[in-house]
Amino acid sequence: MSLMHMSFYSAFATSSLGLAFHRTHLISALLCLESMMLSMFIALSMWPIENQVTSFALIPMLMLAFSACEAGTGLAMLVASTRTHGSDHLQNFNLLQC
Repeated sequence: MSLMHMSFYSAFATSSLGLAFHRTHLISALLCLESMMLSMFIALSMWPIENQVTSFALIPMLMLAFSACEAGTGLAMLVASTRTHGSDHLQNFNLLQC
């Protein structure tokens, strides 16, 4: 395994471990999700270069657009939850209420 692949895998694993174990604030969960998407974007953008394939060059741009939409939606949820609950602590949210 090359050093480049190891760095992508370690970045994704670190982000997923951060998402799994640090569940205190919503902003930290959003940052972990965003870093997972960034590591996947870098890996997908380097894959056509390594294999000299031009047909998959559009996939990283689509994923980047979807991750930007995901980040905007996550920040909107953060602002809405902070306005209604007063903080972004995940313990304050009751998921069973509408």
